[in-house]
Amino acid sequence: MSLPLAPDAVGIGLKTRHAEALLAAPRATDFLELHAENHMSDGGPGRERLQALAERYPLSVHGVGLSLGGAELPDPAHLARLVHLVEATAPALVSEHLAWSRLDGDCYNDLLPVPLTEESLALVARNVDIVQQALGRRLLIENPSLYVMLAMNTLDEAEFLAELVTRTGCGLLMDVNNAYISAHNLGRDLDAYLAALPWESVGEFHLAGHSLDDAADPPLRIDDHGSPVSEAVWALYRRLVPDAADAPTLIEWDTRVPTLERWLEETDLARAQRLAVLPGTARRTA
Repeated sequence: MSLPLAPDAVGIGLKTRHAEALLAAPRATDFLELHAENHMSDGGPGRERLQALAERYPLSVHGVGLSLGGAELPDPAHLARLVHLVEATAPALVSEHLAWSRLDGDCYNDLLPVPLTEESLALVARNVDIVQQALGRRLLIENPSLYVMLAMNTLDEAEFLAELVTRTGCGLLMDVNNAYISAHNLGRDLDAYLAALPWESVGEFHLAGHSLDDAADPPLRIDDHGSPVSEAVWALYRRLVPDAADAPTLIEWDTRVPTLERWLEETDLARAQRLAVLPGTARRTA
């Protein structure tokens, strides 16, 4: 049985280097997010450690390999391993990306952009339906970080996501950093994009750091999850929190991973940002 996840919870990603410290602490953070593909083995010390953590912390399972945006059906073996992981750990949340990474049996080590067309929307909706039926629960779909605009697009991303929610009953994972850098990289009207999203369907926030590639022309903001959250992204988060006040927040940090203590300082900042715009929310403590 999964541990309850409070709406005001702020969590971090699960890294092997921090696992023992997380087990030793009474409750170092509100919840842990694990990348599904790193935990699909059936046993061994890693699975035993994960089960011990699941007894202490609410979990969120975040997939990167289902290729929901691809033309092919979800890989049955991969989906079966995901279902097994979810059944074994009973996470509070399960999420995946609006992206594709598999074609003709080949898997690519990237989250590739989905064409925003009616045909693509039908394929993504089909794939989301398959996954949700297999899991027996709602899946949250994360908005992507983008660097190029596909010439074939006929729909706006927000329109695409809103229709996906309508067709499948899925939820959304609002990655604030992704929304910010995509608007910068594509010249997107961020206000219009945000206004068109179905905020009642947002079930989680992601926050992360990014870098600026000055060598690109024009310069690109890169979603590398390798630094503290920028002030611009914090400002956007403060603006968006009231629109999904019941959505917990995850601080991502996947490259140049800091000490556990430094990462937890970032979660404290997130709580402070929430309190700044939702003063009636009680501050959570470890």
